[in-house]
Amino acid sequence: MPKVSEKKEANFNLGFEEKLWKAADKMRSNMDAAEYKHIVLGLIFLKYISDAFDELYTRLSKTKDSDAEDRDEYIAENIFYVPKKARWKFLQDNAKKPEIGRMIDDAMDAIEKENPKLKGVLPKIYGKENLDKARLGELIDLVGTIGLGDKESKSKDILGRVYEYFLGQFADAEGKSGGQFYTPRCIVKLLVQMLEPYKGRVFDPCCGSGGMFVQSEEFVEAHGGRKGDLSIYGQESNQTTWRLAMMNLAIRGIDANITWNNEGSFLNDGQRDLKADFIMANPPFNDSDWSGDKLRDDPRWKFGVPPAGNANFAWVQHFISHLSPSGTAGFLLANGSMSTNTTGEGEIRKNIIEAGLVDCMLAMPSQLFYNTMIPVSIWFVSRDRKNHKFRDRRDEILFIDARNMGKMIDRRHREMTEEDIKKISDTYHAFRSKVGKYEDIKGFCKAAKLEEVKKQGYILTPGRYVGTESVDEDPEVFDEKMKRLTKELCEQFKESKELEEEIKKNLKGIGYSL
Repeated sequence: MPKVSEKKEANFNLGFEEKLWKAADKMRSNMDAAEYKHIVLGLIFLKYISDAFDELYTRLSKTKDSDAEDRDEYIAENIFYVPKKARWKFLQDNAKKPEIGRMIDDAMDAIEKENPKLKGVLPKIYGKENLDKARLGELIDLVGTIGLGDKESKSKDILGRVYEYFLGQFADAEGKSGGQFYTPRCIVKLLVQMLEPYKGRVFDPCCGSGGMFVQSEEFVEAHGGRKGDLSIYGQESNQTTWRLAMMNLAIRGIDANITWNNEGSFLNDGQRDLKADFIMANPPFNDSDWSGDKLRDDPRWKFGVPPAGNANFAWVQHFISHLSPSGTAGFLLANGSMSTNTTGEGEIRKNIIEAGLVDCMLAMPSQLFYNTMIPVSIWFVSRDRKNHKFRDRRDEILFIDARNMGKMIDRRHREMTEEDIKKISDTYHAFRSKVGKYEDIKGFCKAAKLEEVKKQGYILTPGRYVGTESVDEDPEVFDEKMKRLTKELCEQFKESKELEEEIKKNLKGIGYSL
């Protein structure tokens, strides 16, 4: 039996992120979530680096011949040096003063000056007139209740849990625009588990708040590797989102080369010469505003010029252009990318398939995202499907149908479980492996020959290949059953004629006519 104190801690750890979020969100009042997230996450960042600084400061103060104010002592331990007027205790002591907003902005400035890595990264928005300073003081007191950067908190990854939970909640609160900076953790985890980035260069040219990089580092450490085994590269076109990414990585001690420019990856490729071993990305779906008309002769379009009205196959070819000779990419796209034949997209898809690059197609369930209810697909493409560590798969493509997987965590959102992630990634690894025992599973996965894909008109929708576990009902039987059920339902009501018409109208809306 656990001790009472252990029970208390378990209960606290079980839902403290949610309790913390509810308390912080209550202070938001009428402020827009898009603006409020930078206020909250900036304070969490400040509390974290201050905790880490204070712990080393206390140790140095007790050590003979050490100067606790020597900036080099902190650099040697990979800890940010925090000037006196930026330390959490100083700010919390002044939290009730009307000038607290300006004091925090000054603190952010001072930290950037002492730590060049953070230049231009930290938010200086706390002195704004529209920010209620009384509520800001309450928020400081709330964040002050969490230990974040000390050794014990680091071992429990309190910061990672709070920061990621808050990112997800803000994405939900912002709705559609929230998806620009956050990809749900379970999807990122699935990508990382399938690609297995043990060592090499990892790239995300639309990196949002940097979740792909965080999970990749976690994967390496979980498998006995260390920080530094991966080289991180990214690009982001939204400056405030770029700041989120830089803070997200800085608080985890992850060095990264992430470029920002407001032109974006197509017009201004900030990593032009990079050839990556792993690419993981969640680009904007069906983006019509990508300046395609200015890039008709771009050398990246080796498989065909993407339509100016949709960036899906511009992204696909951008990813491919950045792969090393043995590199592999996993990226999300709208389901239409698997089957569309309009404006030349079908021809581009055919050329990519014929080049032997498509390794696996994964159909995902709906309701996984905060910004869209539509289901999506994950593409896996690989430069070398003949020799690189795995068996020769050039004549095959693995199709996985995961549309019925995952569990609903609330009325609107679904999440892939650990078991789902393991089943999918194990299937992919068995398919690639020289010694793996891969088997087709009806309704779930199929290793289809290229000839079969050609017969299907180069359409990559997994449902076409994996089949179904149950036999489809005969259309005539279905028709008779619908008529009987409609009649029985109508007879239960006096105004059967009106109800029957309403049922017919609704059925017509889903493509069925009685």
